[in-house]
Amino acid sequence: MLVFHILTLFPEFFSGPMDVSILKRAREKGLVRIELLNIRDFSKDKHRKVDDYPYGGGAGMVMKPEPIFEAVEYASRTVDAEKRKIILLSPQGSVFNQDMARELAEQEHIILICGHYEGVDERVKTIITDEISLGDFVLTGGEIPALAIVDATSRLVPGVLGSNESLKEESFSSGLLEYPHYTRPEVYRGLRVPEVLLSGNHREIERFRRKEALRRTLEKRPDLFKKLELTEEDKSLLKEMGFGCQD
Repeated sequence: MLVFHILTLFPEFFSGPMDVSILKRAREKGLVRIELLNIRDFSKDKHRKVDDYPYGGGAGMVMKPEPIFEAVEYASRTVDAEKRKIILLSPQGSVFNQDMARELAEQEHIILICGHYEGVDERVKTIITDEISLGDFVLTGGEIPALAIVDATSRLVPGVLGSNESLKEESFSSGLLEYPHYTRPEVYRGLRVPEVLLSGNHREIERFRRKEALRRTLEKRPDLFKKLELTEEDKSLLKEMGFGCQD
């Protein structure tokens, strides 16, 4: 079982997304456990205050170290430290990607610290193992990145998805964007499903899907395409599409 502890000022934020779809099924199967800890519960202040003015002056407030340290210690009390990640969600962190999700799915315990205000006291970084960002944009707090990480990681836990093939074919799993999908009706508003998908020729369908995945990745995410190790068949497919040699 993969255990998540989410340290947050707003545990109610998670009440909807955690109770639907794949995350709900993963929890019901006992494959993933998600526990929410309100950082305010670890404040020694009678008003449950968790922030204060920054030393040296400046705009905004900073999250105090004591409640976060104690929340992390509480979350850590029953789980072995050897396969644990303590992650601070921060715009200064490494940008989250599928490789990170795979690595996290191999852990037994993940603690996610949701920052707020102008950030957390720098001393909190002495107890974390990782600092992760969702991307180069500003969010109100760490709750949305925490939810994204829980979702992306949980689906990689064995048994969570109904089919391992689903994992293999999803975007980013092989370094490629996913090929286009079609379903019934065969023709809709003059738009027809590609004939090859109706042919029953599995080899040709496989070639079509690989070709389209290569095309999409090259056109939409050239940064990802540059990282690919192309097979000889990939190069042949690219030439068929008029892209020439892509060494």
